Amino acid sequence: MQISLNLFGIIILSALFLQFLLGLISNLFNLRSLGTSLPDEFNNIFNEEEYKKSQNYTKDKTKFGFIVSTVELLALLIFWFAGGFNYIDVWARGAGFSSVITGIIYMGLLVFAQSMLSLPFSLYSTFVLEERYGFNKTSLKTFILDRIKGVVLGVMIGVPVLYLVLWFFENSGASAWFYVWMFITFFSIAMQYVAPVWIMPLFNKFLPLEDKELKEAIMDYARKVKYSLQDVFIMDGSKRSTKSNAFFTGFGKNKRIALFDTLVEKQSKEELVAILAHEIGHYKKKHIIKGMVISIIHTGFLLYLLSLFLTTRGLYDAFYMEQVSVYAGLLFFGMLYAPVELLLSIVMHVLSRKHEYEADRFARETTGSGEFLISALKKLSKDNLSNLTPHPFYVFLNYSHPTVLQRVRALR
Repeated sequence: MQISLNLFGIIILSALFLQFLLGLISNLFNLRSLGTSLPDEFNNIFNEEEYKKSQNYTKDKTKFGFIVSTVELLALLIFWFAGGFNYIDVWARGAGFSSVITGIIYMGLLVFAQSMLSLPFSLYSTFVLEERYGFNKTSLKTFILDRIKGVVLGVMIGVPVLYLVLWFFENSGASAWFYVWMFITFFSIAMQYVAPVWIMPLFNKFLPLEDKELKEAIMDYARKVKYSLQDVFIMDGSKRSTKSNAFFTGFGKNKRIALFDTLVEKQSKEELVAILAHEIGHYKKKHIIKGMVISIIHTGFLLYLLSLFLTTRGLYDAFYMEQVSVYAGLLFFGMLYAPVELLLSIVMHVLSRKHEYEADRFARETTGSGEFLISALKKLSKDNLSNLTPHPFYVFLNYSHPTVLQRVRALR
């Protein structure tokens, strides 16, 4: 096993340990914050037993997450310093295909290895941890089919995309990053139209809302705020979990708002309209467009930096690679870029939390009151066993939404 490291290796290794350490510290802070009493705002929602259950759920998830992150870090380090990246590369090159096909084989083998490592954890999370707290509704058949569908989609969509990315970088010279940027941008936008109609229905059923009274209330609200709404869909979320949610996806005629069937069962008509108003608020405030623009700019910046490092021998030496290749460079640069990605993710979380407040405010102003959204959020926190008192540092690092208590106070 080789342990010697150059500057690139030191940076990447330091980033890995920094992320692990930040996760550990934030989780420890989060566990310590569980000792607080039930916030007064939730006295009419949680009883002592239910609140204790939500805290135990947070504890068990945190401990399990620590085990997963530790095993994954150790596995990566062992694979790295045992020369695993180079071994797989030598094996893939031995097949005698072109460099692009070799790259697909290389990446495919690494993805397969990672999925095999994560499989036992996915099984435990679904059939033990989630089952213990009454959330799991996933059958073994559904679990297996989900993974088969994921693999098929990965081959049908991921392989052609990877092929073109590798081809551009190998055949387009110094401008390759720009062509790849344009291609990925076009592909990402196209997927916003395709996914709601062709991909998401492979995993869940989306049926038009049949409750006439609820549908009329939703349509009346949509007309009031001048939001073009063809239909509202009910998604069979109960097929996998008792947890509730709602989301907005797509563009143009393919945009849709989906409500989990578990959500419809547990919320009143007024609460569901308030939840829908929040989702429409994201659209009206152009949060989705802003997010896409930021993502496109970030991708271009990332690809430009990548183009500068693809031929840097030291990056490959850090992983004991015998030969330089575009496909390995994509992987190694991603690990080198991790510290920047961590900072950007924190900034994006801050922006996302700001957007959630704006969507909440839009819902309050257009429905005439924030009380129905407040009661909906409280019910969701109970049904999903949410942590009501997360530590601020944990929220800062990980939360894309403000805490439930913060949202309730802002709505008031």
